[in-house]
Amino acid sequence: MQKTKNPGKQRKMLFNAPTHIRQKMMAAPLSAELAASRGAKTLPVRKGDTVRIQRGDNKGFEGKVSRVDLKAYRIYLEGLTREKVDGTNIFLPVHPSKVEIRNLNLDDKYRKDTILGRKAKVEKAEKPKAAAKKTAKKAAAKPKASAKKETEEKETSEEGGQ
Repeated sequence: MQKTKNPGKQRKMLFNAPTHIRQKMMAAPLSAELAASRGAKTLPVRKGDTVRIQRGDNKGFEGKVSRVDLKAYRIYLEGLTREKVDGTNIFLPVHPSKVEIRNLNLDDKYRKDTILGRKAKVEKAEKPKAAAKKTAKKAAAKPKASAKKETEEKETSEEGGQ
């Protein structure tokens, strides 16, 4: 997918996006606990996930995702309904960016492996950083001593030349 700042092209890419890209656009932020334990800030919303609405009239409502509409870029939650004039109840659509994922549905083996794989990558990345900090501290201490030596050498060479 090509990057552009032109709003018309942005809308065209949004409306003409293929299904595999639409699924990625249906991502929502994870709760603080989930983000820490899973090693990711956002994940695509799936049927069966428990989410809490963060914006709008229904802010604070928590429910299970009953349907994901990729065509309209909306999700529907169990219990979030409105009564029409004729008496029938309809589910209210919610954009996934306006919700926070509170609990993940890990029935799908592929999704579980993907999430756990991200966590493993994060843990591997953290270990070298800790080792790099130790070596950086040692390296930072050494240049100070070598810098003193260099200034002393410069002073002696300047004195000898005059």
